[in-house]
Amino acid sequence: GNIGPTIFQPVGTAKMGRRDDPLAVTDERLRVIGLENLRVADASVMPTITSGNTNAPTIMIAEKAADVLRAA
Repeated sequence: GNIGPTIFQPVGTAKMGRRDDPLAVTDERLRVIGLENLRVADASVMPTITSGNTNAPTIMIAEKAADVLRAA
């Protein structure tokens, strides 16, 4: 079979946006639109790939998710 390797980590597959945006998957509090009790806290909410490794920004997204959950 064909293999399509990349040196980049996949990002941007779960667009963050407003609930009235038909392309948005998550809202600003990382909640999956249309589902209850499900959040996305990974690189998929990044709009574009970072110029460096995606690990540190992904950790910051997880920290933001922890803050949001603590405040809930």
